[in-house]
Amino acid sequence: MDRMHVMAVFVCVGEERSFAAAARKLDLSPAAVTRAVLTLENSLGVKLLQRTTRSVRLTDAGQRYLDDARHILTMVAEADETASGLNSSPQGQLNVTAPVLFGKLYVVPSIVAFLSRHPAVQVSAFFLDRNVNVVEEGMDVAVRIGELPDSSLKALRVGTVRRVVCASPTYLARNGVPQQPRDLDAHTIIQAYSVSRGSEWKFGKGANTEVVRIAPRMIVTSNDSAIEAAKAGLGVTRLMSYQIAPELAEGKLKLVLESFQESEVPVHLLHRESKYGSSKVRGFIDLLADTLRADRFLNP
Repeated sequence: MDRMHVMAVFVCVGEERSFAAAARKLDLSPAAVTRAVLTLENSLGVKLLQRTTRSVRLTDAGQRYLDDARHILTMVAEADETASGLNSSPQGQLNVTAPVLFGKLYVVPSIVAFLSRHPAVQVSAFFLDRNVNVVEEGMDVAVRIGELPDSSLKALRVGTVRRVVCASPTYLARNGVPQQPRDLDAHTIIQAYSVSRGSEWKFGKGANTEVVRIAPRMIVTSNDSAIEAAKAGLGVTRLMSYQIAPELAEGKLKLVLESFQESEVPVHLLHRESKYGSSKVRGFIDLLADTLRADRFLNP
């Protein structure tokens, strides 16, 4: 049996955690899928999957082999693309991930522009407020906000953001503008839990750091809800600068305590290492990077 075929079948089973689901996805019979995995295990002399009547679980060896097999299959596909001359014309599936509001504000417009230029490309966008594992979850391009750990992924810096404090002009006119972090004691606080957890907000940098205890009147788990409450004049909130870029541009929100803000954090585009490079990945990264670097809120 062809080694690349059985490897691809195993990867599908490992990702789906199910022989039946893999069979449906690959349009193969369940018996053919089972036979392919058994052939691979016999040739390697190691058990890759633990099977029960209800589930399929990767062994330690299976997890390592799954990661390596994914990488090999990607490299083969990209080598084929280059050799066949398709590299000049992007096509196929592209998986992209970014934080929720960043995806809405910055990534979606670039996806729309990219798809309009390349009709043979299909994009799946995963907008989640967590760090998606690029390799394990099959992402081609990821937007990552914050300092990066050591990684085999390639990273392209495209801007910076920071935590900012803001309120609506009507709220500030009614309640006054805080001049010092401690002035927040006299203001209504809207806490966006995903941006500032706990009961303290930190201001300043290094030795000049100041900690202020907050007593939120409203706590929300979604950033857009905090934005709406602040726009409605309820109180003061703290968000990432990019999240309120449209509201700042339209004058619906105003920044306060700007001289006390924390250090900026970088924004990177991540993608997997590749000897050949995929035209769709390269093309999308080039487009998105150019767009983000031209944005005045990410690159003042």
